[in-house]
Amino acid sequence: MLADFVATTLRLCAWLALLSALFVPLERWFGRPRSGARRVLGQDLAYYFLSGLLPAVLLSLPMAALAAAARLLVPDALTQALAGLPLAARIALGFVVAETGFYWGHRLSHELPWLWRFHALHHATEHMHFLANTRSHPVDLVVTRLFGLVPLYLLGLASPSVAGSGTPALLLVLGTMWGFFIHANLRWRFGPLEWLVSTPAFHHWHHSRREHINRNYASTLPVLDRLFGTHYLPRHWPEEVGTDTPQPASLGAQLLDPLLPAKLAR
Repeated sequence: MLADFVATTLRLCAWLALLSALFVPLERWFGRPRSGARRVLGQDLAYYFLSGLLPAVLLSLPMAALAAAARLLVPDALTQALAGLPLAARIALGFVVAETGFYWGHRLSHELPWLWRFHALHHATEHMHFLANTRSHPVDLVVTRLFGLVPLYLLGLASPSVAGSGTPALLLVLGTMWGFFIHANLRWRFGPLEWLVSTPAFHHWHHSRREHINRNYASTLPVLDRLFGTHYLPRHWPEEVGTDTPQPASLGAQLLDPLLPAKLAR
């Protein structure tokens, strides 16, 4: 257990060094000037490590229960048919299924007040930057990931008995890496590619303070927002990002506040 914790922490440190080497100069050259960046840097780093360490622990029991339930609920014929697909087809199908689940988990985190109280923390950043990707409450991360992973297991696209069950880990790694990019303070536009994949402009509108905060839920596939009527991507950029939902100043209070009895009763 301790060895796993140390190994994961070292891996996170290595990734942080690589991400910083890539995004810090890019954001300085191509981003919008940020004020108060140093003031929240400590919290950003704390959330980076919390997001890398806690969700895997919190998800271990639900995933084990889900794998057991899938063996009982998923017809053997479906499992065998999906297992027989070429690896590339299985990964592509898993990607679309997981992204659709992530979309609805994200959307419901905005539409359901009892989920928004956790998700609001992610929208509290008032200056977009790559580390804003991991500025999230652990409960919010677990809920969103469950929405993406549950369909994979129930459809038999991932389980201990199916080849290619590394799909969830692959999707989470790729999704997390892309998440740093779309949160980054980069004023880049990508023309026709913006129809195919999410971009900083696409996701920055999702972080706009009021008018369009309930748009652009997809993490990588904008077609989902087009399909479900939540797509918004004009040529200009949002002038203001953040949330009107009050957030405590300290990290500890931010983590505990959504769990208080008064909040849970709402």
